[in-house]
Amino acid sequence: MYTLYAIPNCDTVKKARIWLSEHGVDYQFHDYKKQGIDQKTIEHWLTQKPWEELINRAGTTWKKVPDAEKPTDVKRAIALMIEKPSVIRRPLIEVNGQLVAVGFTVDQYKETFST
Repeated sequence: MYTLYAIPNCDTVKKARIWLSEHGVDYQFHDYKKQGIDQKTIEHWLTQKPWEELINRAGTTWKKVPDAEKPTDVKRAIALMIEKPSVIRRPLIEVNGQLVAVGFTVDQYKETFST
């Protein structure tokens, strides 16, 4: 089963969820706003992707983070992602502990979820 990590009101997430539904991809939704995210999960993702790829620098949450608090290393990045999960790129999809998608593009989803 796929797990989609995101926040429900994000426009990109809405597009991704519509695409997944239209293509019959079953997933469970992990809502950062309600469920948060733990350090162990983030550390596991970081074995697959660098922290710089997991942070959404285009989002309003990132833009509101004072420059002095923006991460310059993995430890600070983890702390920020735990404190403000909306700073994590979304949607992020994992299956069996493996990240299969970070962000959303139709081409990426076609390739990832083709049967």
